[in-house]
Amino acid sequence: MKKLLATLALGLSLGFGVFGTASVATAQTAPATAPAAVTAPAAEAKADAAPAPAAPAAAAPAAAEAAPVLVPNKADTGWMMLSTILVILMVIPGLALFYGGLVRSKNMLSVLMQVVVTFSMITVLWFIYGYSLAFTEGNAFIGGFDRLFMKGIWDNVAGTFANAATFSKGVVIPEISFAAFQATFAGITCALIVGAFAERIKFSAVLAFMVLWFTFSYLPVAHMVWFWMGPDAYTSKEVVDEMTSKAGLLWQWGALDFAGGTVVHINAAVAGLVGAFMVGKRVGYGRESMAPHSLTLTMVGASLLWVGWFGFNAGSALEANGFAALAFINTLIATAGAVLAWCVGEALMRGKASMLGAASGAVAGLVAITPAAGNVGLGGALIIGFIGGFACLWGVNGLKKMLGADDSLDVFGVHGVGGIVGALMTGVFNSPALGGPSAVGDWVTVAMVTPDAYSIAAQVWIQAKAVLLTIVWSGVVSVAAYK
Repeated sequence: MKKLLATLALGLSLGFGVFGTASVATAQTAPATAPAAVTAPAAEAKADAAPAPAAPAAAAPAAAEAAPVLVPNKADTGWMMLSTILVILMVIPGLALFYGGLVRSKNMLSVLMQVVVTFSMITVLWFIYGYSLAFTEGNAFIGGFDRLFMKGIWDNVAGTFANAATFSKGVVIPEISFAAFQATFAGITCALIVGAFAERIKFSAVLAFMVLWFTFSYLPVAHMVWFWMGPDAYTSKEVVDEMTSKAGLLWQWGALDFAGGTVVHINAAVAGLVGAFMVGKRVGYGRESMAPHSLTLTMVGASLLWVGWFGFNAGSALEANGFAALAFINTLIATAGAVLAWCVGEALMRGKASMLGAASGAVAGLVAITPAAGNVGLGGALIIGFIGGFACLWGVNGLKKMLGADDSLDVFGVHGVGGIVGALMTGVFNSPALGGPSAVGDWVTVAMVTPDAYSIAAQVWIQAKAVLLTIVWSGVVSVAAYK
């Protein structure tokens, strides 16, 4: 416990110190004051500034008309709160039961506690410094300290709340709802890692590792992938380069990750795989049976994960709009496709499908569609589900044997392989020629990249670079943290 307390203190101090080079600036997603609508610049009021003709002296120019204050839509706010609850359901009890059923009975309570406490601890750290380092302006790798301890997120005296940007011009949500939603992402990412070294690691060591990995891997990757200045910052072509340069590195590259293929799944999977190697194999691994003790609990957990994942993916649209609906139905289609693919593959390999295979296939499909949820069409989602199901089946069988690691609950085989497949396939099926919605090519006019201009090869290359950077970053941090 002394080691854990020391690590917590170290995480806080290093979180404030090592990233101290990040400039302290206004938060991108949540300015301290409600932003004015950029669609009604004050410059348009110049025509009203002419002197009154009957006045004996030149009249002072009229005050520029104030731009309207953006007010969050109640439906969007409600949708974000519901999505946050659904993501919590994924972890408590979804992931906890899924993992708990897969381990031996003597280790079930230990795994349940590790998942629940990890999620809770990361949530606390998120509100202390995590949110600020991930989602405020700093540099291309990490944010600043504008929102340390949630400073400025609301004015308790005036009763006003700061707003966070969405992906639509002139549309905002309360920053406090955005912060809560993203807290659940950070929590579940760290909880996923628990499955890789289950049944053989001390509880205090788990928490100590999570503090370090969360601070030095999750937060930078989240900032690099998801931080940008918001659509309303792109007021004219003259400011495009300036605004883009303030975004995270992978956002600047143009990497597409709708809900966390890189940030959540690949990031956590690499940490889990490194842990499986460095912690070592379970006593008796390969010599005695280590079969799941309750597939019923595993199936219940997988079902809760599937339900909660609708909030995870569709909630990442940040609005209750068409893209949320697209992510919603793609999550349903891809997951169903992956279940069928896994079962077919399992039947071909072993003569029959299994309930565990169906549950694992569902999770594989959910992982694979995560980066693509709002970035592909329905046909693309189904294909991604099929490919993800077959690929992850290979990941937990063929690849696992090749690597030789005791990844207890196949974190890398499902989340790593599924995340990589989904990230790369997003670059393919985002193409409007293949039924995808394309990507925004000009945030000033919000014009989409046309079918003729969209290059599948170029986008897949960008996606591949994002995957490689995430693997290397998480791998290096994980090795250092485990030591």
